[in-house]
Amino acid sequence: MGKKFILVGILNVTPDSFSDGGLFLNPDVAISHAMKMVTEGADIIDVGGESTRPGATPVPVDEELRRVLPVVEQLADRGIRISIDTYKSEVAEAALKLGAEIVNDVSGLRFDPRMPEVIAKYNAKVVIMHMKGTPRTMQVNPYYEDVMHELITYFNERIGFAQSYGIKRENIIIDPGIGFGKRVEDNLTILRNLSSLCELGTPVMIGVSRKSFIGKILGIDNPRDRLIGSIASNLIAFLNGATYFHVHDVKPTLEALTMVDAILAQHEGISP
Repeated sequence: MGKKFILVGILNVTPDSFSDGGLFLNPDVAISHAMKMVTEGADIIDVGGESTRPGATPVPVDEELRRVLPVVEQLADRGIRISIDTYKSEVAEAALKLGAEIVNDVSGLRFDPRMPEVIAKYNAKVVIMHMKGTPRTMQVNPYYEDVMHELITYFNERIGFAQSYGIKRENIIIDPGIGFGKRVEDNLTILRNLSSLCELGTPVMIGVSRKSFIGKILGIDNPRDRLIGSIASNLIAFLNGATYFHVHDVKPTLEALTMVDAILAQHEGISP
């Protein structure tokens, strides 16, 4: 029986991403890192040309295209499965033309009115994420009466909206947006209650890798030192039904998820 999770390796070709900004601006370096992640077990490489960290400044379309397209083209030529991390339809369409198969839209199809039709046109998969506000404003005093109720209401509406443009339900993945307009307690609540989102009937992607809520809980300032907290959070998400895992550290995450999957499979009487 095959594994029950999909690893999405993060490739930020940006100067200012919170954890790895500036490391992969050179396309050759970016390609090398992507291939390393694939070798370590990444199923998909998620290429992003604009930082969406808290307080991030938007990037013009032409600059985002300049950053991502050479990388997308080379990865596609090597047969790598690609997700394009963008909320701009022009960037999404250019990447889809080159062979990308997933659009990872942090705005949940809210920022660019053309995005749904572009995704439908190419029969692409889409990750619909929840974010309160914009990257620049999302961490300015976010507040929820009931974060899970808000997420479920939001995703029901967004799934229906996507389908109204011809996006197939089986092509929709939802992402609760850990750290995107969320307090520490909101992130913990989401991870603890993730199964309620899985009940919506679409795969769930989780992105906890190296994020600040882990640093706040563990007292770790450097994002690259948050591996153990990231893995622990991903394991909880897996146990609660997540399928896609958006990660920086592919090999250790793969090993941890594989062990949990094997233990559960034996408990269920399934050969791992």
